[in-house]
Amino acid sequence: MNFDFDRDSRSNKLRSIGRSAVIWLIQIAVVIFLAFLLVNYGMQKISVVGNSMETTLNEGDSIIVNKLIYRFSNPKRNDVVVFKQDGMEHSYYNVKRIIGMPGETIQIMDGVVYIDGKELKENINVEAIENAGQASSEYKLEDGEYFVLGDNRNNSVDSRFASIGIVMEKNIIGKAWIRLNGFSFVSSLNYKADTEPTESPN
Repeated sequence: MNFDFDRDSRSNKLRSIGRSAVIWLIQIAVVIFLAFLLVNYGMQKISVVGNSMETTLNEGDSIIVNKLIYRFSNPKRNDVVVFKQDGMEHSYYNVKRIIGMPGETIQIMDGVVYIDGKELKENINVEAIENAGQASSEYKLEDGEYFVLGDNRNNSVDSRFASIGIVMEKNIIGKAWIRLNGFSFVSSLNYKADTEPTESPN
């Protein structure tokens, strides 16, 4: 009995190439799938539009948004969040800081934010508020409602004004996590010296 060893060798090589091609295609598919999950459900890169968050974030800053964090925890006071406006269609997201939490009563008087009648002791560098807008009267936040302000308090359209209004939790895309240009974690920016971020209004 004669064996064609050359043919067997070629057949083995073809099978090996075929297996390698299948493995390679599977790996590519997995990478594409993971990238899809990461972009749509994990992280997203956006550019800051406008100067309402100066001096924490400036127009044109590139930031990474953590879209996963609020799937496992609720937004907190002082979080810088990225959100879309309910019912509005435009090409950019809003970036503001959470000031008021669900269940709290918000009012701005004499340039200062009051929460449940107590002055909010802010440890970020912000100016006194010149225009309280709709927050000049008390407003009680319902479940899933957040009151947000820009850090550039006197040049920011935020929850004080009807064009933004109260932000619903369902419209929060994620937390502003990392500033890429001048690399830094957003949560570490613009705090007064010798202070730490706090969630308490006291």
